[in-house]
Parts: sequence; structure tokens; C-alpha cells
Amino acid sequence: MTGMLRVPRSRGALSGLLLVLLGAWGALIPFIGPYFHYAYAPDSAWTYTNGRFWLEILPGCATVLGGLIVLASASRPVAMFGAWLAAVSGGWFALGNVLAPIVSSHGLSTNIGSPVGGTVTRALEQIGFFTGLGLVIVLVAGMAIGRFSVIGVRETRLAERAAAARAERETAEREAAEREAATRTEPVTPATAGPASTEPSSTEPSSTEPGSTEPDSPTTRLPRRRVIPEGQKDQNADTGSTTAQTRSDGERVDSAAP
Repeated sequence: MTGMLRVPRSRGALSGLLLVLLGAWGALIPFIGPYFHYAYAPDSAWTYTNGRFWLEILPGCATVLGGLIVLASASRPVAMFGAWLAAVSGGWFALGNVLAPIVSSHGLSTNIGSPVGGTVTRALEQIGFFTGLGLVIVLVAGMAIGRFSVIGVRETRLAERAAAARAERETAEREAAEREAATRTEPVTPATAGPASTEPSSTEPSSTEPGSTEPDSPTTRLPRRRVIPEGQKDQNADTGSTTAQTRSDGERVDSAAP
């Protein structure tokens, strides 16, 4: 619903500009009209009277203010307020000169004087100063009120998009707040070492490089000596031939070994 209250500024651009120009005309014409003999008495430029203030300057300034609001506002209620202010001011332009004698009878001086010139000039002055000016202001303000009262299709779509984007943003903010609150209230548990792994360690067979295929060099075997006990040494000394024979037998035995 809030998005429906927004309107593009271009909606009241033309109406606001026209209201500003018409209000400026109504507020300034009593001061600059005497330069080209288009005035009410007194026929002198830049002459201030109470009648000019209440019947011309005040409604003219109010119309300018309403036109500026319509021209610059992007809010539907504010823009409609400016249009209504201009419409009331235009009505006062149209009826103020007629109601001036009634107001003057209550002690408020609203004497505007009499128009200057001939019959046609007086009719044009009445139209340009009060009646015609007021009617045109009311017409333009009424058109602005009608335009601001209608909700266009484009404005509806823009309002729906704005509402969807706002809902998504609020949801994201709420979820972020909930996550932050959960993080703050979650107890912190000390880290414990996990159980040792029971998986068997892989035993990879060690790579064995094939050994050298070169043939081993033949080993020279020394002949074994037979150990002779102490008791036989004397006998060997006496019988040298027996020892020699034993040594010869040992060598034969060694040579016979593979």
C-alpha cells in the first residue's frame, strides 16, 4: 500500500508549471499592468493597497506555492494537497472581487478600485485579473487532482516490485539475525582427540633388486691341520715318520673334500 502513494514527478510536471505561471501572473499584474494601461485604479505601477494584497497578491502566491508542490512532489498525498491549494486560490481569484463588499462590511479593507479604460478594456481587465484567471487556475488544478487520483498500471507494477524487494530484504535480515543469535548462544565444547586408527598398516613388500648374476670367484681352500693332543706330541717326536704320514693323510683327505 505504501508503494501506491509514490508517483513519478513527471505526472504533475506540466500542471505544476502552468500553475506557477498563472499564480505569478495574478500576483504581479496589478504592479506591472499600469505600464501598458492594463490596471485597476490607482493606475500607477508598484502601488500597494490592502485590496491588492487580499484579492491578488495572496491568492497569486498561494497558487505559485501549490504549483511548486505539484511540480516537485513524488508523494501522491502531498501533490494532491498542492493541487487543492491552487484550486482554492483560483476560486478566490474568481469570487474574491464579488465577495469583497461583504468582507469590507466586517472591517477588512478589500477595496480593489475600478478598472481603467473603455468598455472592452474593462471587460478584459476583469477577465485577466480575477474571473478568467481564477477559472483557468481551477481548471488546471482540477486536472492535476484527477491525474494524481488515478493509479496507473506502471505505478502498480513498481509498487509490487518494491514490496517484493522489501520483503526479501526483511527476510534476509531476519535470517542473518537468527544465525547470529544461534552462534552467540551455542556452547563451545573443548576439542577431544579422536580414537586411534585401527586400520592395519599397509605392508608393502620391499623391492628387491635382482642380484648380480656374475659367477662367484672360486675360493681357495687351505688344507686343514689336524690338532694333535699334548699326549701324542712326544710320540710324534719319537716317530717322525708317523707324523709325516699323518700330515700326508690329512692332505689327502683335504684334497678329497669337494
